[in-house]
Amino acid sequence: MELIKQYFPNLTDLQLKQLGALGELYADWNAKINVISRKDMEHFYERHVLHSLGIAKVIQFKADTQILDVGTGGGFPGVPLAILFPEVSFHLVDSIGKKIKVVQEVSNAIELKNLSASHARAEQVSGHFDFVVSRAVTRLSEFYPWIQNKFNKKSFNDLDNGILYLKGIDLTEEFDELKKPYQLFPLKHYFKEEWFESKGVIFVPRF
Repeated sequence: MELIKQYFPNLTDLQLKQLGALGELYADWNAKINVISRKDMEHFYERHVLHSLGIAKVIQFKADTQILDVGTGGGFPGVPLAILFPEVSFHLVDSIGKKIKVVQEVSNAIELKNLSASHARAEQVSGHFDFVVSRAVTRLSEFYPWIQNKFNKKSFNDLDNGILYLKGIDLTEEFDELKKPYQLFPLKHYFKEEWFESKGVIFVPRF
């Protein structure tokens, strides 16, 4: 949690309490349902919570933004982002039901009011969203067709509506495949820990 406080010094007492509860909650659930690798649990706040919050260094979502988290696994990046942006709506989906159960249980435990979750593939999700977030579910050229028709047309945030994808930054081949404009935000510009050297947020506008 000290890492989180260092990079996000203006958190409210409620946000600190909610974020602080995640370590124990995920350790407990991970012992029952393996949603995070055992090795990564040793670096939970750095490699899962802070990594997820890297998106918040790229964009500050405005109130009433609608966000879809595809392939959320145990709730990343959606759960930490929902804590950070309580006036933003998050819907988390994953094709593995037991992972969504963990998301729902964790969300209930910390009383997140702005998050919903469902056991579904991205293609099955109805409705439209301002942004789709994800943590390296697959190659972007495969990911884009799943969600290309799920965006609201009107943008009102500082970035146009689109994808915010947490992934390694050596993506030349993937973007050649995708054939879409993009912006790369290396996380080493925001976080000094060595683990973030090769990590980034990739923004792909909806068009």
